[in-house]
Amino acid sequence: MSSADPSKPPEFFNFLRLTTLYVIQLLNQTLACTVDLHSQVKQACWNVKGNDFAPLHALFATMATELEAYTDLVAERIAMLGGVALGTARTAALQSRLVEYPDTTIDGNAHVLALAERFAQYATALRDDIALAADVEDAGSAAVYTDISRGIDKRLWFLEAHLHH
Repeated sequence: MSSADPSKPPEFFNFLRLTTLYVIQLLNQTLACTVDLHSQVKQACWNVKGNDFAPLHALFATMATELEAYTDLVAERIAMLGGVALGTARTAALQSRLVEYPDTTIDGNAHVLALAERFAQYATALRDDIALAADVEDAGSAAVYTDISRGIDKRLWFLEAHLHH
């Protein structure tokens, strides 16, 4: 006879509960920053002006789509660990560690610079989170962070390259 409670779904993850709660908190912080960064990229996309309008609008739209996918990736990891993904705009506004986006920016290069600063801050946080997840032996969450970090580093490279033209 099994002593398992039939009213509870089986738990297939072998993490210590405190470690899992820590990682869920870490992931929710990342989720807030990702939602915030997505909204900042959309702000740039909607308001960019100047000679580089078309390529920057397209770049910003692509970046927003990628960030939306990262948001889902992080939220799904939280759910896999048994947590609740806290991904509303209000939560992001309260929890994000990113600096506020300048609301009067319209020039293309000013948007690129503002986004590069925020992508660099986000990339640094991701690298820190890779190490934190690895420190508690959560290879799955570290892999999620690594995947996102690769994409963010590539977009930061694009932004920085635009500033040198």
